[in-house]
Amino acid sequence: MKPALHITNGDAFTSLFNSLDIPGTLITWREMLCEGRTLHTVGSEEFWRERYDYLNKHYKVSKKSFIDLTLKEYRRLCSQKKQEEIVLWFESDLFCQINMLGVLSWLKTHRKYAQISIVTNEPSGSKKTAKGFCELPKSSLMELYSSRVFLNQDDLEFADYAWQLYCSDNPIRISQLSNFESFNFPYLKQAFQLHLERFPSLENGLNVMEQSMLISAQSQLLENKQALVKEMLLNQGNIGFGDLQYHRILQRLQPLFSSFEPVKLKRTALKVLDGQTNYYGKIKDPGLYLGGALKYAYLYHQDHKNFLKL
Repeated sequence: MKPALHITNGDAFTSLFNSLDIPGTLITWREMLCEGRTLHTVGSEEFWRERYDYLNKHYKVSKKSFIDLTLKEYRRLCSQKKQEEIVLWFESDLFCQINMLGVLSWLKTHRKYAQISIVTNEPSGSKKTAKGFCELPKSSLMELYSSRVFLNQDDLEFADYAWQLYCSDNPIRISQLSNFESFNFPYLKQAFQLHLERFPSLENGLNVMEQSMLISAQSQLLENKQALVKEMLLNQGNIGFGDLQYHRILQRLQPLFSSFEPVKLKRTALKVLDGQTNYYGKIKDPGLYLGGALKYAYLYHQDHKNFLKL
């Protein structure tokens, strides 16, 4: 049997993977499909155009970088057609689970003949950030590989359907998905719940992550922006964001801070956290997408876990 094709969740783990005694060809999936608009047709010209537009606008990714780092690696994936097994190395957090769905949707369409398996890690059971692949000893990674989960056709159909829901213009459809336990994706239900909590709350117009950042700023003695971002990185549970994502959130919340050396909130921020002031009108960005849905076209009721469409 020809050695497997391995698709990893990022460059850091790709470097580590090369030191493991596992044969096969490596592809690095350099995307963050949990942010910005996504289309169901992964790999299409329109799909990549949407992704580039978002990354260029919000993260200043140049066209050259996007082509060299993302598109060329995707074309390498397209050229790998002989492997009978494809192994996905994607962690249990929101960031990786959404990327995983996009890759599985592509594989379902373009690699029907291959046996697909998934290697993942244990999620965090608290606010503490889960240990990712790069933080695990090699022996643990080999154990995870040995116990990888092989997907059947029903799993692939479900993953593709879940990806369609993520790319739809209505997050209510995701909230109504209920049969996760019937398929080999034990951490997808939690990832989708974390995704839904990224929509603005009915109570104050901020989502759960934005509120968490303000709460950290209020409750901790933090010297500067970097300390606040570090606090978020260490206590994000199963979100899986990096410093770039948290710096961007902080930039959007900046008007609620009176100082960043040390970190201090304005009185308005405290009123927002108490539910006395709704910040929706000031933070609203009409063109911002989460998957296929406009972020500010819906309000999320955190207690009842349902949506109000605006």
